Amino acid sequence: MAQSIQAIRGMNDLLPEDTSIWQQVEKIIRQTVSSYGYSEMRMPIVEHTNLFSRAIGEVTDVVEKEMYTFTDRSGDSLSLRPEGTAGCVRAALEHSLIYNQEQRLWYMGPMFRHERPQKGRYRQFHQLGVEVFGLNGPDIDAEIICLTHDLWCKLGIAGDLTLELNTLGNNDERKVYKENLVKFLEANFDQLDEDSKRRTHTNPLRVLDSKDPQVQELLKDAPTLYDYLGEESKAHFTKLQELLTSQGISFKLNPRLVRGLDYYNLTVFEWTTTALGAQGTVCGGGRYDGLVEQLGGKPTPAVGFGLGLERLMLLLTTLGKIKVSSAVDVYVCGMGEGSEAAQLRICQQLRAALPDFGVMNHCGGGNFKRLLKRADKVQAKVAVILGEEELKNGTLTIKNLRTTEQQVVPETEALELIKSILQQSAVEA
Repeated sequence: MAQSIQAIRGMNDLLPEDTSIWQQVEKIIRQTVSSYGYSEMRMPIVEHTNLFSRAIGEVTDVVEKEMYTFTDRSGDSLSLRPEGTAGCVRAALEHSLIYNQEQRLWYMGPMFRHERPQKGRYRQFHQLGVEVFGLNGPDIDAEIICLTHDLWCKLGIAGDLTLELNTLGNNDERKVYKENLVKFLEANFDQLDEDSKRRTHTNPLRVLDSKDPQVQELLKDAPTLYDYLGEESKAHFTKLQELLTSQGISFKLNPRLVRGLDYYNLTVFEWTTTALGAQGTVCGGGRYDGLVEQLGGKPTPAVGFGLGLERLMLLLTTLGKIKVSSAVDVYVCGMGEGSEAAQLRICQQLRAALPDFGVMNHCGGGNFKRLLKRADKVQAKVAVILGEEELKNGTLTIKNLRTTEQQVVPETEALELIKSILQQSAVEA
């Protein structure tokens, strides 16, 4: 007996009961970003490796340890995309989408990182990304945060998420701050964990994000980035806070919030929850005004965010905010000579008249008890029954599977009755 083949660890199948939830959430996401006037982008999942090393940073965990990188037959080093921003910038530059113009874009799809799989964090995961190019004010920073807040409200989880906010200033301000932070870390080097020791001279800002309790205690005495900011950076951050407050969006200032990628400046933010234990960050982003120039374009202000869909689905199911829904609304079944052709005809008519509903045709015969049992199993709301009498008289039996009430009506009146049952079912849901 051949050995069975299983999925790669950390790369999971989404079964029908899973995709039902994903489709509901994806529909709300698409409606929300479209309502803000954002346009969809679709980028390839494989890019040249140096795109990510140039954009994300050579000494980040993502580039050093987590990317899926391989050499193709032409000898080129390629990588599965670990995040979407770099690829979106590359595409925008390649197709001249941001030359002397603003763009508001979004994308959704799989990303890949070779890290230890755990609940809410996988090697193949999915992200919603929103990227805005050509606008440098705090008003657009506020808008994308408002967009995420609107999404939480529509999903019923706004009360379960906290907005954490910080500013990283500009490059010159950060450079001076880093020098002083490194001096502080070197003076307390023996109190750092191994990751923090390694990052002290490669990416010192990431030490601020350490999860080690001893390091966190030590950092209470570390210099604070805000003290190194100029008036312009402070004014940008103050205005952002005022705009969010004007929209009733509360936030918590977190001076240690730095995000994990090198390209951020000024605004950074995360939406976090306590409902998922250690995996508390659901969405994060900020401003990255230098990345377009870093990848070969002209200086272009930019801001965006990434939202982990697996983490979001986990939060929704943990909080009981979304339920599995059936793909079938109407189940058409019949018995007797000629019923197969009549069933096919009626199914096609219903699909044309009810494009937003699922219509399933029963195949394989069987008695009516088996037919209706199957209709219940697929969680249909309405059964359309064709027996010998219905076939002879040009009628249909319409059964409401929620109330078990049924009526025999002429075929010409069946559609309106089915519509009314589906509408009532939607109201009750």
